[in-house]
Amino acid sequence: MTRTKRGYIARRRRTKNRLVASSLGGGHSKLTRSMTQQTRRALVSAHRDRDGQKRNFRRLWITRINAVIREGVVSYIYSRFIHDLYKKQLLLNRKILAQIAISNRNCLYMISNEIIKEVDWKESAGII
Repeated sequence: MTRTKRGYIARRRRTKNRLVASSLGGGHSKLTRSMTQQTRRALVSAHRDRDGQKRNFRRLWITRINAVIREGVVSYIYSRFIHDLYKKQLLLNRKILAQIAISNRNCLYMISNEIIKEVDWKESAGII
């Protein structure tokens, strides 16, 4: 009987794994079983940490907005600021507000002052 040569599918799969694991150290980038395990582990960690990254950025944006608002001439609380933004139907998300807070503080002061004037006027008139 002649010798049968195996296909290339398994080799192609291992080569793909090897490309992903090439940056790992020691046997994790050279031994096939260890390489496969580490690649799978890395993918699991990346998938899990994407949600954490979203949470961390949201916390960072909130901290930046709060710091700039409290530092301003008019002392304003973050939760009240966001609540008044929604009441006035200004659709600015936290990411954009944080960018405004960093790049142009005066603009954020103007926004908060306008909101305060609008809300104070409505409360004094008894509309709310």
